[in-house]
Amino acid sequence: MRLDAQSSVVRGKIDGVTEVGVSEEEVIRMQTTLLYGRGGLTIEVPDDALVVEPKHLPALPDDKAAVMAALRQPIGSAPLRERVKATDRVAIVISDITRPTPNHKLVPWLLEELSHVPLENIVIINGTGTHRDQTREEFIQMLGEWVVNHVRVINHHCHNRDELVKVGHSRFGCDVYLNRAYVEADVRIVTGFIEPHFFAGFSGGPKGIMPGIAGIETILTFHNARMIGHPLATWGHMEGNPLQEMAREVNGMCPPDFILNVTLNRDKEITAVFAGDLAAAHEAGCRFAKEHAMIRCPHRFDVVITSNSGYPLDQNLYQAVKGMSAAHKIVKRGGTIICASECSDGLPDHGNYAKILRMRRTPQELLQMIEDPSFQMFDQWQVQKQAVIQTWADVYVYSSLPDEDVRAAMLQPTHDIEATLAELRGKYGPNMTVAVLPLGPLTIPYVEE
Repeated sequence: MRLDAQSSVVRGKIDGVTEVGVSEEEVIRMQTTLLYGRGGLTIEVPDDALVVEPKHLPALPDDKAAVMAALRQPIGSAPLRERVKATDRVAIVISDITRPTPNHKLVPWLLEELSHVPLENIVIINGTGTHRDQTREEFIQMLGEWVVNHVRVINHHCHNRDELVKVGHSRFGCDVYLNRAYVEADVRIVTGFIEPHFFAGFSGGPKGIMPGIAGIETILTFHNARMIGHPLATWGHMEGNPLQEMAREVNGMCPPDFILNVTLNRDKEITAVFAGDLAAAHEAGCRFAKEHAMIRCPHRFDVVITSNSGYPLDQNLYQAVKGMSAAHKIVKRGGTIICASECSDGLPDHGNYAKILRMRRTPQELLQMIEDPSFQMFDQWQVQKQAVIQTWADVYVYSSLPDEDVRAAMLQPTHDIEATLAELRGKYGPNMTVAVLPLGPLTIPYVEE
């Protein structure tokens, strides 16, 4: 039997979230395609596997018209053009290359709507958080060559105090530093895309600023072990989530004047646009994303196969923790997760992720180290999330990484998912239960327990 959000019986909705039932379709073998790299990875799974994916939403028939309409009739705000004078200095914050935000469309359309502002008055800030700089070639990929040639584009550097400005002190226990070019602008605009997020609840909105263009001290507090380990710091939770609370607090110290957020389908096409006031537009986008992405499953499974949503989200192992986390929601304790993530950018080789993984011998020892209040290193949050998953279930990774890199991360490499499934049947028995998340963290399954 096959069960997915398209062909299955729908039993109803609770709190706007679809509950999925079982279809009667019987097949001998079932093929499914995982989002992987820039294409896909087709695998065969047992005929009774549960394939879980969000309801497919078609691309907007005219995405430019939809975006321009949203800029002119925004949520909770005056139209963008009316908010910006020709003499204003304008900062546009974008998400970095690890996110599929279609800024090659959004930014040119923003510039078109702001055509009364001289280009020399505009700066585009790449919200890297703690990630690496993007190259000129990558900026061209992200924004288009015309934009890169005509508008100032800069990378945010969280460690460079000269490029930061203190804007306040957070009740969570740190000074708040933000990018100087953003703070000193007369008008601040933030772009982004909204999807469920594994510890912030949902992406987009205030996350473009916090942690996108924050200083390292502020980012470390935002991602400390207590915050990341909070029970409400998880997929789809906004109220009571300390990360959302801190993100909103920091945004309030130097707020964006206007946001432009979108939702995307599996083909990275725009399905809806949410523009205007930070809180109102983001809340509307989160409601929309939750309705289409969060799916109730009937029980936990012995094995969960997941992707990391393909490029650019699966370009390194650090990001692949999100796909593992989505699978963690429905795998049994002592079960197995198989994550297909190309990792074309390696572990990556920047930051502390790989270094922290080598500091202890087991996931449990890593957790104990990170949860010690005296320990603090950036990237610890991703290792913390990964270690929590690994203390719950075994994790295999199908990727382009060398086997030694996968093993160094305390994960198990696989080069043949179907063969691994056959081996696992020997462990779990002939009644082994399997679920598949072809879109990885673009789908958030859950079991009410």
